[in-house]
Amino acid sequence: MNDKIANIDAHIIDDIRTIITRARSKAYQSINEALIRSNLEIGKRIVEEEQLGKQRADYGIQLIKSISQQLTTEFGSGYGVRNLAYFKQLYQYFPDWEILHARVQNLTWTHLKSILRVTDAEARLWYLKESSEQMWSTRTLDRNVASQYYYRLLQTSNEHKDEVENEMKTLTKGYADSPAMFIKSPMVTEFLGLSRDMSFSESELESAIITHLQKFLMEMGKGYAFVERQQHIITDTQDYYIDLVFYNYLMKCFVLIDLKTTKITHQDVGQMDMYVRMYDELKRTEGDNPTIGILLCSETSQDIARFSILHDSKQLFASKYLTYLPTEQQLKEEIEKQKEIFRLQHIR
Repeated sequence: MNDKIANIDAHIIDDIRTIITRARSKAYQSINEALIRSNLEIGKRIVEEEQLGKQRADYGIQLIKSISQQLTTEFGSGYGVRNLAYFKQLYQYFPDWEILHARVQNLTWTHLKSILRVTDAEARLWYLKESSEQMWSTRTLDRNVASQYYYRLLQTSNEHKDEVENEMKTLTKGYADSPAMFIKSPMVTEFLGLSRDMSFSESELESAIITHLQKFLMEMGKGYAFVERQQHIITDTQDYYIDLVFYNYLMKCFVLIDLKTTKITHQDVGQMDMYVRMYDELKRTEGDNPTIGILLCSETSQDIARFSILHDSKQLFASKYLTYLPTEQQLKEEIEKQKEIFRLQHIR
């Protein structure tokens, strides 16, 4: 009897799981289509307005800046100057909605941003069609655009095209997108009018550790002023999120902190170096010292911390900053302390 109930239960669960998955898929597709269509219509409206003021060479630039300031205040950072320029480009490249509508079931706005980087009209249409039909992930498409995949295939003889395709598939294996990542996008949450819930974009443990580190640094009494958590940084190709951003008024510099739950890799270090470089270029003002990046690993048996400072020597870094920065041992202790608290809180 119990076995029969277990079998029935499993069958019901499978059916319900299918219903939920199908409903979520439809919801994702509906939101995605509405977002892309909205971006296209915004781009069309900007182009129409620019044409009215075409006698002024700088009219378009000033128009986008003005629109961005007002929309960002009301709707969030997804309507910055860079994204508005993308919306305009989207309409200029794909003025016919039906061309996009036939593809949006399998493509997101992140896909389209990669395609918009392609200057060749035929290549753009090929990437649009191929990425939709082959259901490429955003990372696969981005890599194929960057590696000139279209042109390499075009120049390859028919008998060798399979080799190029198979190489691409091997190199992009494991690049699948998670539907949850689409919903986590700040542009999607802003489009839906939702608040950016930090617990939604981080695991519970990561969130707890970051919260604890934020409090720890503020209580150090060494000049830390909190700037932002999960700060959204936009580049031409991708969106990034810095876990914690501080300004230290004693060191006179920004301090960026990123937490990893796995062993720190060279790629992680390179990403932090990129954050530091971007901050120095975009945020650092006259009188500020170079930005400091701290890359942390929550697995404290591993390499616990890496410091990134691109414009100073190690000797100068030590003499100027180490007095105000937490030591690796302090960071290790604070992370372990929070992990233990978290474990005790979640004992059933």
